[in-house]
Amino acid sequence: MAWLCLVYFAMQDKVYATNRKAFHDYHILEDVEAGLALTGTEVKSVRAGRVNLREAFARVQNGEAWLWNVHIAPYERGTAWNHEPTRTRKLLLHRREIDRLAGQTRQTGVTLVPLSVYDKRGHIKVKLGVAKGKREYDKREAIAEREARRDIERAVRDIERRR
Repeated sequence: MAWLCLVYFAMQDKVYATNRKAFHDYHILEDVEAGLALTGTEVKSVRAGRVNLREAFARVQNGEAWLWNVHIAPYERGTAWNHEPTRTRKLLLHRREIDRLAGQTRQTGVTLVPLSVYDKRGHIKVKLGVAKGKREYDKREAIAEREARRDIERAVRDIERRR
């Protein structure tokens, strides 16, 4: 039985970075998992957790999907052939997925935003969100809802403590 638990925990995905700002700035319509074409020093740096998705986005150009502005810090023990931190990286997707994403991003206001970078069974993956930009009042609504939810949870917790 202990062996089965060990195998289960070994299969869990390890998340290296998330793009929390994307959920604040965009309505996420759908998400897609894509592989990432990385060099050796990039893989080591990502596994060390040194990746930043803050200003990143994805595009479909010439029938290929590309990830732009992802900052993967240079590997500390790298040599003179260390990677460039913000180079454009190729996304590994099936042809049908690329065509579908290209069709969706042709709509006005729709873009591809990386939501997280994680390890899945030894492969570095990125979760892309098909996103539509939020307006300023949408952001204020989301903040108000979040604060109302916190107030309700706080009130329920206080009532439970008094019992």
